[in-house]
Amino acid sequence: PTMAHSEALLVLENFIGGKFVPCSSYIDSYNPSTGDVYCRVPDSGKEEVEAAVKAAKDAFPIWSSKSPLERSQILNKLADLIEHDLEAFAQAESKDQGKTITFARMVDIPRAVHNFRFFASSILHHVTECTEMPTMGCVHYTSRAPVGVAGLISPWNLPLYLLTWKIAPAIACGNTVVAKPSEMTSVTAWMMCQLLEKAGVPPGVVNVVFGTGAKAGEALVCHPDVPLISFTGSTLTAQRITEKSAPHCKRLSLELGGKNPAIIFDDADLSQCIPTTVRSSFANQGEICLCTSRIFVQRGIYNEFLKRFVEEAKKWKTGNPSDPTINVGALISKEHLEKVRNYVKKAQAEGARVLCGEGVDPLTLPPGNQKGYFMLPTVIAEVKDESCCMQEEIFGPVTCVVAFDTEEEVIKRANGVKYGLAAAVWSGNVGRVHRVAHKLQSGLVWTNCWLVRDLNLPFGGMKASGIGREGAKDSYEFFTEVKTITIKH
Repeated sequence: PTMAHSEALLVLENFIGGKFVPCSSYIDSYNPSTGDVYCRVPDSGKEEVEAAVKAAKDAFPIWSSKSPLERSQILNKLADLIEHDLEAFAQAESKDQGKTITFARMVDIPRAVHNFRFFASSILHHVTECTEMPTMGCVHYTSRAPVGVAGLISPWNLPLYLLTWKIAPAIACGNTVVAKPSEMTSVTAWMMCQLLEKAGVPPGVVNVVFGTGAKAGEALVCHPDVPLISFTGSTLTAQRITEKSAPHCKRLSLELGGKNPAIIFDDADLSQCIPTTVRSSFANQGEICLCTSRIFVQRGIYNEFLKRFVEEAKKWKTGNPSDPTINVGALISKEHLEKVRNYVKKAQAEGARVLCGEGVDPLTLPPGNQKGYFMLPTVIAEVKDESCCMQEEIFGPVTCVVAFDTEEEVIKRANGVKYGLAAAVWSGNVGRVHRVAHKLQSGLVWTNCWLVRDLNLPFGGMKASGIGREGAKDSYEFFTEVKTITIKH
């Protein structure tokens, strides 16, 4: 951008000890729907993380000694403030991430508000255990205490939604936090920091350090005074976090990728199944770890399903994310768009058929969005199970549709990847639904629906999809240390 243009750039600052602190160097953040730089994000490292951890450590004694009710009231106040500014947050999320304004308004920001309200409520209802040993004259009971400074690292696909899913339980339990959002989508985290004081969050309880994983993330993971790391992102980064945190014996919660199957039996209700499966494939540009990118369809209905599925996919409109009639926004970055396109090219090279989308249908964009990172919803058929398109997480608006014959066969094929996060099963036969759900190696199984969440229940994956679970009870257990106390009377 020219000089005159760059003066209008938004410049973010780290939030440490209740104050915004400028950084010595910055990185560019792009608007994915135009391809222009629109924001400068601090390029934090060791020094900034050091200051943030110190602030969090200093705030811990006061915050951890507040009653759950006091913390609950503050979380609720923060939820109210974000909700009051919902439209501004939605606009910022859409511009920064490339997602449609509709998705940001309906999903991202309301869920961020709900995350605070949910943990503000759940924290009031946890109870500890007690057992008696009359013959020994002893009573045992457990007590739970916050762990200390929590390091929270969140991704770029659902920026405020996934950041608050970590911050809310961490501070509800009495921990203080140092959070690092993705350097590609930092704006809504910075906007949230502007509301913390007004909500009554004491200085140092929530610190946000912006920057890259390699610099800021690494400094946070390696810091000896951060006993706990919660991370959502790629399996590759998680391996690095595990190695770096091992010498410090840190407690880890890792929510990683997925290569999620949708299994559609010939007795499925296609009038429900097809629109939902289009949504589960292409929502948020396919940039959700829970998206279904392998669709197994029983042979008897395969042709009909494919025809109707492609028709529905073609109805999804791609374009300017701020247009409320658009279904598919821009992908996060130029590099990511290239990566996703390459998967489609590989599938074609292997002899698979691309039925709609990338390279098949023309993509027409409004004048202002010609340089944006857009891609049409893409459906690939006749892909081999061992193809990289069926094995690796693509994380874009691409899904593969293949046929199967028997229940036993499809379970084996669905389980034949390194991931195990989520699965969808479509069938009118309740016995089959239960049988299949039990046999799938998957942390979540949705039947005849997708992405219906009860935050009380455990969320997380098996195999390369992660370690640990999050949810009312699970998050409480992760963010507290348990102690068993025995009293002889």
